[in-house]
Amino acid sequence: MTGWEELERPAPDSVRIHDAVVRRRSRVRLKPRRGADVFDLALADRVGVVEEIVEAIDGAVKLAVTVEDDPGRDLGEAGQLGHRFFFSIDEVEPLPPWLLVAGIGNVFLGDDGFGVAVADRLARSEIASGVHVEDYGIRGMDLAYALADYEVVVLVDAVPRGEPPGTLYVIEPEVDTELPAGPDAHGMDPVQVLALARTLGGALPRVLVVGCEPAVRMTGAEEEVVAELSEPVRAAVDGAASLVESLIEDLRRERNQERTTS
Repeated sequence: MTGWEELERPAPDSVRIHDAVVRRRSRVRLKPRRGADVFDLALADRVGVVEEIVEAIDGAVKLAVTVEDDPGRDLGEAGQLGHRFFFSIDEVEPLPPWLLVAGIGNVFLGDDGFGVAVADRLARSEIASGVHVEDYGIRGMDLAYALADYEVVVLVDAVPRGEPPGTLYVIEPEVDTELPAGPDAHGMDPVQVLALARTLGGALPRVLVVGCEPAVRMTGAEEEVVAELSEPVRAAVDGAASLVESLIEDLRRERNQERTTS
């Protein structure tokens, strides 16, 4: 293999650090080793975002990172030195995501599968750092247990409110403390999921709902299965994905401002 071929060797898409898989957009705590240069040492314990995984000629893997609260982080994302830094995999500590986007609903009940469709669309795009997207479908119990691991949760679901089909909403719900906590094993009632999460102990994360007005509402008692969205709801999926991405950016900016002023 020639030197030029060696330089063109692709880096891995992800690396395993301890029990975590780190890839582009993963968040890490920076832990420069003793003896590192003064610029790296100044970043000790700051939160970095992995922009790229690179591999040197000798096979050593490095993480190119930007600093999460750097006002010039966009320059680092563009590759500018001074806002983009390189750390070995033994100089970072993987951090869990702080925000969950949960697609919920039953894909066999027509427009009830809206949240699942949006989660699938988002999972195939480049989502922001610190964000985990998952299709929970009708797994209400799993979602209730997962809530405690996040600061903010965005639920994506079909939400009937009497507007034209395909209308999108952003809602910040309140949990009724009188509701029984017992999600149906064969369905997904978000309010009951939140009530169950509350009974499990600890404070609930901030919860937002991105909803879509359904055109087809089913109860599960119908004889036929409808495994596709209605036309107006299907047309709203891209807009909903963009709305979630915009909401994530607003929440990230708000979170960084709170941390800067605290």
